[in-house]
Amino acid sequence: MAAVAQCVRGALRPRLPLLSVALRTSPRLLCAATQQKNTGQNLEEDQSQNQNEQKVEPSSAEKLLAEEKAKLEEQLKEVTEKYKRALADAENVRQRSQKLVEEAKLYGIQGFCKDLLEVADILEKATESVPKEEIKDENPHLKSLYEGLVMTEIQIQKVFKKHGLLRLNPVGAKFDPYEHEALFHAPVEGKEPGTIALVSKIGYKLHGRTLRPALVGVVKDA
Repeated sequence: MAAVAQCVRGALRPRLPLLSVALRTSPRLLCAATQQKNTGQNLEEDQSQNQNEQKVEPSSAEKLLAEEKAKLEEQLKEVTEKYKRALADAENVRQRSQKLVEEAKLYGIQGFCKDLLEVADILEKATESVPKEEIKDENPHLKSLYEGLVMTEIQIQKVFKKHGLLRLNPVGAKFDPYEHEALFHAPVEGKEPGTIALVSKIGYKLHGRTLRPALVGVVKDA
């Protein structure tokens, strides 16, 4: 046993100096390793921080772009609405102007027509005043005059009709305040109340618009 112990000590003696050297140098190695580890951690932290900053910066830019986009879209919406309103106003003005022009064409002659109505009334009274029993071959002058008056009256009514001017002779029709003017109300046997029994003066309409109301007598309840 003593021989074995001696052999072991003899084998360990040459390695003791190496072990002591390793122990003396190990703190430096540990410090270097620690520094490398810390440096690696710092690098990782810096990299992560840079990445975070890079992430934050694009998000801020995107936010600004989104806000600017929203503003531009709102401005575009307002401009579009104003444009549509302007188009609608322009179309309304165009339609009103066109309507005024058309009405001017249709009703621009109503003053002239009113003056001609007086001539038509005179012709009608003239033909009515001629005694029918006197219109004979024995009275050629009176007969020719009467026929001339009738032809003139017929011709003037044709001209009126050509330009949209129509007679209103509403005997037996219902009274319409837009087309007729009541001179009197009287009960008439066999006539329905509210109807027109007598026309004192013929009325006229120009393109559907009353130019002169007919002067009438209206039937009322007895």
